[in-house]
Amino acid sequence: MAEVEEEPREELRADAIGFVDALVIGLNATSPAYSIAAVIGPLVVVAGVHAPGVMLASFVPMLFIASAFYYLNKVDKDCGTTFSWVTRAMGPWAGWLGGWAITMTGVLVVGSLADVGVSFTLRGFGLDDAADTAWIRQGLAVLLIVVMTAICVAGTEGSARLQNVLILAQVVFLLVFAAVAFYRVYADTSSLDSIRPSLGWLNPFDVGGAALTSGLLLGVFIYWGWESAVNLTEETSGAASAPGLAAIWSTVVLLATYLAVAFAVVAYAGTQFLVDNADEEEFIFPLLATEVLGQWDWIVYFAVATSAIASTQTTIIPASRTALSMARRAALPRTFGHVHPRFRTPDVSTWWVAGIAIAWYLVVNQLSENALFDSLSALSLLIAFYYALTGIACAVYYRRHLTESVRNFVLIGLAPVVGALLLAWLLVASVRDLSDPANSYSQTSWFGLGPPLVIGIGIALAGVVIMLWWRIVAPRFWQERPGVADPALVHGKES
Repeated sequence: MAEVEEEPREELRADAIGFVDALVIGLNATSPAYSIAAVIGPLVVVAGVHAPGVMLASFVPMLFIASAFYYLNKVDKDCGTTFSWVTRAMGPWAGWLGGWAITMTGVLVVGSLADVGVSFTLRGFGLDDAADTAWIRQGLAVLLIVVMTAICVAGTEGSARLQNVLILAQVVFLLVFAAVAFYRVYADTSSLDSIRPSLGWLNPFDVGGAALTSGLLLGVFIYWGWESAVNLTEETSGAASAPGLAAIWSTVVLLATYLAVAFAVVAYAGTQFLVDNADEEEFIFPLLATEVLGQWDWIVYFAVATSAIASTQTTIIPASRTALSMARRAALPRTFGHVHPRFRTPDVSTWWVAGIAIAWYLVVNQLSENALFDSLSALSLLIAFYYALTGIACAVYYRRHLTESVRNFVLIGLAPVVGALLLAWLLVASVRDLSDPANSYSQTSWFGLGPPLVIGIGIALAGVVIMLWWRIVAPRFWQERPGVADPALVHGKES
């Protein structure tokens, strides 16, 4: 590839974390307890008892894209992941837009995660009035973002240790809930209309066309975030394979966790309770917690709280590392590439992401709480876009090596492309659905469209404007030309 020389790079701390740490960060970035709590009600509305099957079907494109992340990381161990890989495979324009999408997902979601973490922590301690008071909840959410950002800047090792504790607490809480729910179902002591679970629930094709599409859109959201492990590739031992393997295994662990909890929830509550309370979003778990655990319902509050708090921290990682990588290649101002001299973390880009996320959270909250939820719905557009872009980039970058073996053709070419096509289909379906204001949380019209689609289009247009402006101001990055994977790196002969 005709490549432009990068800015002199300040290195991140090498070997700061290992495979297990990367795996844990990938898991926590998805916010498992919060994600399944937010999705299970709406998912049952569209899929009924086949909600676990839709979760299983949603796993397929995630696994295929995780394969793309693994193989692209082998030949380009760059913390910018999608930005760097797409630039190398498809050129600077596509690469810049991929990087912009990743950065903006962090901005959109961090405030909401902090809000949920604070709200559920307060409710877990019985402070419901404080949780319902906007200025208290929002003030504590901002404080939480600042604290989590400071931990990110203070060192990847410390961040990983905190994440290990949070994932352990989260998984234990979820498993206790699921175990008690299953026990009460089989003991016939459920307080709701329980159903004995069946393997037939894993068949998503009994759902039907339109309902299956809607369910898959919800399902993709609950897996998003696992690639945070790969954004730490420059800071992980065994950078050529460990981060990619951590990403793949995180999707598998998530699948097992989601299926266990989904089976437990549907079996204990039955479908009607979940349909009747679908608009409660993540608060469906507290409702069920009281039914399942009685006075021990605080366990579920803290499961969702630790999930959201952990993800508040880990969601900053992809955005900040992507901004760092873009600055190194002169795709953003050089200041975003600054690395803290002591902690060896991208301090400037990390604080910028946190600052913009706080501003977005506070401003959108002033519009309405529903506007905040609408901004989260816009995430599906950005997620599907940059995941699909990564899948295509994998096949394009490896194009001269796909016929070297069946393994290369299937795992590096076919699977990533199929995953990308599935996500592209979901992107189109999402645009169609979100164009109808009735499908938004606020159920209001912005310029004749649903607010989530307007937010998504606005973010895309803002990215294009900034990109074109930076192309004029600093054209060096746009001199890069696409290339192909180095055979020495493909076959593991790198020095």
